Amino acid sequence: MDKTVPDLATAVAGIEDGMTLMIGGFGGSGAPIELIHALIDRFRATGSPKGLTVINNNAGNGRIGIAAMIDAGMVAKMICSFPRSADPRAFTEKYHNGQIGLELVPRIRAAGAGIPAFYTPTSFGTDLAVGKPVAEFDGRMYVQERWLKADAALIKAELADTMGNLTYRKAARNFSPLMAAAARVTIAQASTIVLPGGIDAEQVVTPGIFVNRIVQVADAQQEEALMRAGVAYA
Repeated sequence: MDKTVPDLATAVAGIEDGMTLMIGGFGGSGAPIELIHALIDRFRATGSPKGLTVINNNAGNGRIGIAAMIDAGMVAKMICSFPRSADPRAFTEKYHNGQIGLELVPRIRAAGAGIPAFYTPTSFGTDLAVGKPVAEFDGRMYVQERWLKADAALIKAELADTMGNLTYRKAARNFSPLMAAAARVTIAQASTIVLPGGIDAEQVVTPGIFVNRIVQVADAQQEEALMRAGVAYA
């Protein structure tokens, strides 16, 4: 039941061309920068993975993290809520050049709950609803949306035990628990890893059943700090 791996390269092994990735975010609090950069390192060395669909809160910032993946040419499509963020240069350039796709309707919670489709008023009457089933409930029109699943999720935890039980630091839990439940394989970086029993059971946010690999990153980098320093990883 020990799910720890020795290094970042081992953690991201098995992510291949054309996969769909959920990547935690909500700002730097939940961005697993080290896991993302390890994936970029493998791409530079081998040319893989590429053609990825990435699901995140936004479409990357500056020249690090997801933005660096986009700059490197690894991402074919973004599914997110806010493609225009603090510094969306990487995505904006690729999008205007027709080199990356975009979808704006997130549906992560449904997949984690095992719900293959649901109805939402979001997008009714817009181009986003064209071709999708619609229905009326209590006098209001709703659009049917399919769940959103992923081949793998990369997330950032504060505390983990070796069995994969996780806690998060403040806003870092905004997306990560949902992504862990909606992905086939969940890979977590954690600031601290303890033995089973080292986390109060009532404090566990993501149970270990949803986590496949854990790697310790004791001094995780913050996205905002890297941007202020002008770091360019791509």
